[in-house]
Amino acid sequence: MTQTIVSDQLQQPSLRVHAHDNVRVALRDLPEGMEIDDNGGHRLCLSEAVQHKHKFTLHAMQPDELIVMYGVTVGRVVEPIAAGAAITTANVEHSTANAKPQGHREHWDAPDVSAFTGQTFDGYHRSDGRVGTANHWLVIPLVFCENRNIEVLRQCVEDAIGDDPYRDYKHMARRMLHGDAQAAPAPTPDAALFPNVDGVRFLTHTLGCGGTDDDAQSLCQLLAGYICHPNVAGATVLSLGCQKAQIEMLKEAVAKRDPEGLRPVHYFEQQATNTEPELIRQALGSIFDGLKVANAVERRPAPLSELTIGVECGGSDGFSGLSANPLVGAVIDRLATLGGSGILSEFPELCGVEHELLARCRDDATAERFQELMEAYQRHAASVGAHFSMNPSPGNIRDGLITDAMKSAGAAKKGGDSPIVDVLDYTEPQVRKGLNLLCSPGNDVESTTALVGSGANLVMFTTGLGTPTGNPITPVLKLASNSELAQRMHDVIDFDAGPIIRGEADIAELADELLRLCIDTASGRYRTKAMRLSQLDFIPWKRGVSL
Repeated sequence: MTQTIVSDQLQQPSLRVHAHDNVRVALRDLPEGMEIDDNGGHRLCLSEAVQHKHKFTLHAMQPDELIVMYGVTVGRVVEPIAAGAAITTANVEHSTANAKPQGHREHWDAPDVSAFTGQTFDGYHRSDGRVGTANHWLVIPLVFCENRNIEVLRQCVEDAIGDDPYRDYKHMARRMLHGDAQAAPAPTPDAALFPNVDGVRFLTHTLGCGGTDDDAQSLCQLLAGYICHPNVAGATVLSLGCQKAQIEMLKEAVAKRDPEGLRPVHYFEQQATNTEPELIRQALGSIFDGLKVANAVERRPAPLSELTIGVECGGSDGFSGLSANPLVGAVIDRLATLGGSGILSEFPELCGVEHELLARCRDDATAERFQELMEAYQRHAASVGAHFSMNPSPGNIRDGLITDAMKSAGAAKKGGDSPIVDVLDYTEPQVRKGLNLLCSPGNDVESTTALVGSGANLVMFTTGLGTPTGNPITPVLKLASNSELAQRMHDVIDFDAGPIIRGEADIAELADELLRLCIDTASGRYRTKAMRLSQLDFIPWKRGVSL
């Protein structure tokens, strides 16, 4: 699945990604009548204008013929298409060709990582041996009924320690309402109070009761993944008391991940407390005590093998699979070679490339687990009248991702080319070093939430249209597939993969640069744009129904 794009191709107005492809990608807006050289001595005249990022046919195609891109089937023709015409949702529908893999790959071409041999990052070493890239105290509700009290705690703590992420906006509002002369200056946080703590994180959600027992168990497993995450020093938990997701369920889930009880967790139940003020007082005391505990841990050097990078995409465009996604995959290959780990999620966006992933599984058991989880997810979608082919959003389609298979073929590039060592169901913790697959939905925030819950201590997130997605406890690096986006949303984007599209840099060159940025982020030397904007998104995946 390694993709090699040579720069002389990228100087052309269009690109044929794989030798077996029967479509090309427009790298800029192409006018009707323009002649295209396919680099094989054949010239093609465009029968209509083609927008940049969209694909056009190399020859006339009839219904039932297959569209091939990235060397795999990504669609089926439903209406005749002229040579040099754009493929659209009107003339192509989702289709895949799931050829069965012939055994498992025994060898892969590991990248040269000599430039990173012996390098370290400065992380937070936990008692269980894992290393965090950040240091947070966590405050979470077991049920949505406690969201209001979580918000009370958030405002109280931020006011007390001077760490209100929206202080500048509040100052802006005061100036707008009263004028500069009457507006009080925005207070600055007192960083000296807890210099080794990256902040208190307050989660809210809509689950914990009113759903299935499985949803309650799943929520507790996810919350336990966050509580026991290497980026978390400890947690304060609020419970109402009567909900399905009981304190004992969460304690059991935490004990599975932390059998020696090394992580401090404080539980408070409102229905067992005399008054709400008493509940808030007790919870505040546990948070401030927890901050002192967290502040006692300082960053120390750790090997790159302690990095686990989750990979995600959102707001993808027609360039995502050509630049940002394979760039991320190249970083994951480097990290795997160095003994670290990657997690590739979003099962609906792996539809159509299953056979390639199955061939990369380290053994039959791993391959069977992937196939079982994938088929179970598809059956669940079918039971509610849905299908993976419904995955592409209007924005995806507008920017050239016509079918789910086309989107998947590019999305899977984030996983690079290294062997797949394990397959995880939702909320399962990552335990094996190397590339892991994680069953999660295609929803950006739900999937990012899942990646972190399974242990990712850093996330690389690619986008072609732009999205501010972040996470409460794990840094999320945002990569733009094109430079126009990187410039337009510069306050959101951390890294520009656009030079790959323009032929100004190759993937290997930028992969080394991006890995260095990952190391700086993991060390606290670089603060991601999502963290600067306090983009702290947390949405659990609700697999069941409301009752």
